[in-house]
Amino acid sequence: MIGLILGTLAGAAAAPALRAAATRHAVPAGEPPRTCRCARARWWLPPTGRCPGCAERSGPPPLAVEVVAVGVGLAVGTAASWPVGLLLAWVGLFGVVLAFVDTAVHRLPDALTLPLAAGTAVLLLATGFQHGGVLLRCLLAALALGLVYWALAALGPMGHGDAKLAPTLGALLAWYGWRWVLDGAFAGFLLAACWGVALLLTRRARPKDPLPFGPCMLLGALLTVLAAS
Repeated sequence: MIGLILGTLAGAAAAPALRAAATRHAVPAGEPPRTCRCARARWWLPPTGRCPGCAERSGPPPLAVEVVAVGVGLAVGTAASWPVGLLLAWVGLFGVVLAFVDTAVHRLPDALTLPLAAGTAVLLLATGFQHGGVLLRCLLAALALGLVYWALAALGPMGHGDAKLAPTLGALLAWYGWRWVLDGAFAGFLLAACWGVALLLTRRARPKDPLPFGPCMLLGALLTVLAAS
């Protein structure tokens, strides 16, 4: 219960910074981070998404980031245990931003995926040094999932951002075991298929329209962690 409450409060507290990050990074490849009319890249934004300086609204819909951040915080608080809880929180924070950015502009920028991967490696080494077998499994899973997604990116169905996100999720899921790596990967593809079918049935997309896969990867991993905990 304590973890659930703390996770929910942490998600709510982080939401203004997560909304600002999602707004800044939701730009096409090659463009600088987004700013508002007052030419400032805000590091926090209220739930309305309006800049405190010029009142311009941009980014995700009002309250969307806040609801997702609280939901992720609740899930992380429910599943968290020492020492993997720190890693879950780290991936959860970046995951919220990545999901909104990918949904908005169909890309997972290096400015988010690379720090996420680096921080994941540091946290694994810092908290899992007493679990040599687990660390080796996390490394192998990160390599394996990364290679699979890079192959898919080379063939066309996936983006390079998905391939850069995959090692982080592989390492996280491998903490719980190889079975959960496979389950998490499968869950991502299953969610993407369901999302694509729903968009087609509601005529919100055409068969050849691109589908942001990052949110499905992240949600699949989160659901798998909850099942494994």
